[in-house]
Amino acid sequence: MGRVKEAGLSTFALTDHDTLAGIPEAEAAGAKLGVRVIPGCEFSTAAPWGGEMHVLGYFLPVGDPAVEGFLVRCREDRSRRAEGMVKKLNAAGVAITLADVAEVAGGGALGRPHVARALFAKGHVTSVQMAFDRWLGRGRQAYVEKKLPAFREVAELVHAAGGVVSAAHLKDRATHGSLEKLKGEGLDAVETRHPSHDPDQRSRITDYALQLDLARSGGSDWHGDGEEMRHGALGSQEVPEEWVGELEGRRK
Repeated sequence: MGRVKEAGLSTFALTDHDTLAGIPEAEAAGAKLGVRVIPGCEFSTAAPWGGEMHVLGYFLPVGDPAVEGFLVRCREDRSRRAEGMVKKLNAAGVAITLADVAEVAGGGALGRPHVARALFAKGHVTSVQMAFDRWLGRGRQAYVEKKLPAFREVAELVHAAGGVVSAAHLKDRATHGSLEKLKGEGLDAVETRHPSHDPDQRSRITDYALQLDLARSGGSDWHGDGEEMRHGALGSQEVPEEWVGELEGRRK
């Protein structure tokens, strides 16, 4: 949280993939530093256009039995997927273990980026991106399909826990039609400000959000200061305080 304070942020949403484990520690540190922490989680769901879509659940309570049970199943699916990728790599003659991947993850939920980082750490590739290009990208030799819940299932779970649902970093997939369909299935907000959104995408998604009465969200998608995991610099996306208030107002 010290990095959050240094970045000049007064509000910070912690939305790790498939876990709320870091929330209590972050809230305690935020209270000491005068930073409000919004407890959240990033979910992977099936997209209406096919493939995967990331969804942010904000204002989630820690310890909710339904949410925690769902996240346990998600992490188990992640571990099985990582194990499947490791087995495919081993079959191709690449020396790597699931323990190597877990060490890179540092106790967090396992994901494909951790397999990529383990390959890089072991010297099997010269960059994390090369791991995806050579082994882990869709259609590559060690790719394993991810088991994805339906968007509606995640939206209902988040709403039942008193949270709100925002679609994350959709870029050109955020069409008026796709957002209208998602709203009908429980979408409360859409991320307009993200490091991957160019000015035209920001403007277009903002227009759709206003037309469809969806709240707006934004964030840096910061994954840490390590170069291989950086998405956006912490605090790089300006999110007005009134957006936070509107998000909170959408809580069921």
